[in-house]
Parts: sequence; C-alpha cells; structure tokens
Amino acid sequence: MSDTKQKLLDGTLTAVTEHGIKGVSARTIAAAAGVNQALVFYHFGSVDDLLTAACTMHTRARVAAYSAEFARVTSLRQLLDVGRKLQVAERELGNVSILAQLLAAAQGDPKLGASVAAALQLWVDEIESVLRRLLTGSPFAEVADLGGLAKAVSAAFVGIELYAGVDAEGSQHAMGALEQLAVLVEVVDDLGPISRRALNAKINRAVRTR
Repeated sequence: MSDTKQKLLDGTLTAVTEHGIKGVSARTIAAAAGVNQALVFYHFGSVDDLLTAACTMHTRARVAAYSAEFARVTSLRQLLDVGRKLQVAERELGNVSILAQLLAAAQGDPKLGASVAAALQLWVDEIESVLRRLLTGSPFAEVADLGGLAKAVSAAFVGIELYAGVDAEGSQHAMGALEQLAVLVEVVDDLGPISRRALNAKINRAVRTR
C-alpha cells in the first residue's frame, strides 16, 4: 500500500473522531491526512468507499492485535477476560466512539451498513473459532448454533462497550452475568459420565421436539 493511501485511511479515522461521521468529507479527511483532497477520489473513488476501506483496515488490525490472546484462551471465562481487556483498550483508543458513529450512520446507509457488518464479521469469525475449540465435546455443542452464538457474543460485547459510556457500573454487571453463564457451562462439562449421558439424552429429546 502506498504511503498516501495509508495516510488517507488513517486520516479518515481521525476525521471521524474529530468531526463526527456527519462531518467527514474529502476536505476533512485530506486535512487530517495532510494531503490534497483530490487524492481521496484518485485512490478510492469516493468518500464512502474510503470510509468503507478504513473501517475494514482498522478492524482487521484490531482483530490481529488480539488473535494471539484468543488463541491462548482455554475457557469461556478466559474469553470474557479478553473481552474485558479489549473493552478497556478500545475505549481508551477512542475506537468505541468511532464504532458507535459508524453503527448509527449505517442504519440509513445500506452500503455503509454492509461494510460495517463485514468488519464486525471479522470479530465474529475469531470468536466462533474460539467457541468451536472450547465447546467441542460439550453437551452444549449438541444444541448450540455456534455461528449464531458467536454473533450473539460479539453483539453483546459491542452493546456492553457502548453501554459503558453511559453506565459503567451497569456494563460491569452485564459482564458479570455473562461470566455466570460461563461458569454454568464449566459445571456441566465437569459432570461425571453418567450425569453427562443423562443430560445428553434430555438435550437430544429437546432437540427432536423443537
């Protein structure tokens, strides 16, 4: 990637932070990047396409920054610990504010919505990989849609991040509730073979009658 394109990508995120999503334009992006605004259109075609590229680039970099920690996770509670760490770091970096503005703007912009959804899917894919590894052999794997569960966990993290901005204590309570569910999964996984067979039988009956 050329130095100018990288400056424009970084400048886009700076412009969102400084001016809000509604204040993002070729002029504000170029000013933040320190380049001529004509280069926005030369390299990316439009401000929307540049915003899409910046969103994807930024999310990919943030996911990569945590991939090693996700790989070391050995329990659902550890996954939540990574989520807590991620929440604090992303808020300090100003990324939660950027995400909130992108999500709000995407509600009325299908093209931006598709790009934001694709960026969030990068987190979903990472979390789904962890869940599949952790829940292999667990009774929960018999009934859980792990792809859907990964989306639910990702959505919960996003919601809790945004909620923390208006109610920090409430967001901690929410994380605590998720940790209680993680403990429940661990308790079930620690059941003896007879209890697990009985639980699996009940799960299978429940699945057949859904």
